[in-house]
Amino acid sequence: MSLALSLGIAVVSTAVIWKGSVWLEEAAEELAAYYGLPAIIQGAVVAAVGSSFPELSSTVIATFVHGDFELGAAAIVGSAVFNILVIPAVSTLAGTENLEADRAVVFKETQFYMVSVAATLVVFSFAVIYFPSSDGTLSGTLNRPLALLLVALYVLYVFIQYLDTRDLREERTVDANPLRLWATLAVSLVVIVVGVEGLVDAVLEFEEILGIPSFFWGLTVVAIVTSLPDTFVSVRSSQKGEGVTSLANVLGSNVFDLLVALPAGVLVAGATTVNFGVAVPMMAALVAATVLFFALARTDLELTPGEAYALLVAYAAFVGWLLLETAGVTTLIG
Repeated sequence: MSLALSLGIAVVSTAVIWKGSVWLEEAAEELAAYYGLPAIIQGAVVAAVGSSFPELSSTVIATFVHGDFELGAAAIVGSAVFNILVIPAVSTLAGTENLEADRAVVFKETQFYMVSVAATLVVFSFAVIYFPSSDGTLSGTLNRPLALLLVALYVLYVFIQYLDTRDLREERTVDANPLRLWATLAVSLVVIVVGVEGLVDAVLEFEEILGIPSFFWGLTVVAIVTSLPDTFVSVRSSQKGEGVTSLANVLGSNVFDLLVALPAGVLVAGATTVNFGVAVPMMAALVAATVLFFALARTDLELTPGEAYALLVAYAAFVGWLLLETAGVTTLIG
């Protein structure tokens, strides 16, 4: 397959993912309103799970269909970095005022997300310590029991959200046909899967043609494309003056990505190899991005345009570092 054809497939696949994500987001938003879910629950669970479905699809397809867990894992981490740095920044700049948060977002959502990052790194460590590779490299086997540890943590997260929903349930605000909305949701998921499969195929062709490793494409191209739905949801919420929903979607999406989308590929494939030399630097970058976001969001419980530009500069530095790694100038990723 030629580079031009692969590029064309990538562009078409991106458009398909975008269209499916628009349908999904609209259906999820109406369902949340129909069932009277509070804004923070709507953003952290309903919108987050829906808009993160491309990331889930990319991990499962990359691991199960193409046997490339590194590509799927890189897409998840790259998407998480993009979500935590770029989406809040764009949402702030797209709105008419500062992007407001509240203590529930800053403390409960952000801190549970930090726990998710730590848990992911611990599970990777368990794979290397208890199921090391026989070739002597710093890698190990990530199996289903280890992957289920992350899923169990997400179950706890959903349970906490359920308790909040039970206590804060709002009045039903729309009169809609739930059957039609669930059908639209199902169709949108199928459309997204088709688009993600095309994107992963194109990216693997990029790797073969250009000789650039899959982790780079996962951290950048796949991560950005699969994060477009999250961007769409958060920007729309910001423009409507719903800063809590916007930020909750970002944090909820990242929690879902790490605790469900990442282990999903392992649960489907059975087991896969984790390269600790690749995983740790990527997770370190995610930790740094998370700390920066938390520090800025905690200041006056809002994000200002100046802080938004600081987040964008940090993401530009992240991409610049990846380019240096690809060119061999730095060698932090083993």
